[in-house]
Amino acid sequence: MAALDFLKRKHDVFVLHFNHGTDYGFKALEFVSNYCADNDIGFLTNVTGQEREKQARESQEEYWRSIRYDWLERCTERQIVTAHHLDDCVETWVWSSMHGTGKIIPYSRNERVLRPFRGTRKRDLELWANLNNVPYIEDDTNTDTCYTRNYIRHEMMPHVLKVNPGIHKVVAKKVKEELSNV
Repeated sequence: MAALDFLKRKHDVFVLHFNHGTDYGFKALEFVSNYCADNDIGFLTNVTGQEREKQARESQEEYWRSIRYDWLERCTERQIVTAHHLDDCVETWVWSSMHGTGKIIPYSRNERVLRPFRGTRKRDLELWANLNNVPYIEDDTNTDTCYTRNYIRHEMMPHVLKVNPGIHKVVAKKVKEELSNV
């Protein structure tokens, strides 16, 4: 919501909202559609069904990401901006490093999906929202550590920060390096 508020100040925006069909998904759908209606912002959503079968070796997170991006890219020819932030990049880097790849969330996907907030901490987006009276909601499942991303966020990151309190600076440098190569 902070990213949307920031972008709508200087750009004509249109919101694409993907609903994974969860309880939170329907709560978020109502929240975002009301916000868009109240602020005269175009809005399109879908509720996931069985777009395709989840592959046996595919995690729930991978499956959701895949069907979400497939839908987003089918919806519009315009560029799509996501609100991936630096904390997402750090968690992804930690996660992928454990698998031997150490990857950074790229700035773009297929030249159409852009992630300009990768250098911004989540707490700074929350601060923007609070200072500018931008409403937002938090997904209740973000605390559920059965999902790998949440396990890394809640269980591992406190330990990572003890080992390297500057991990966000390390990854931010990698984000800037990757951006200079785009």
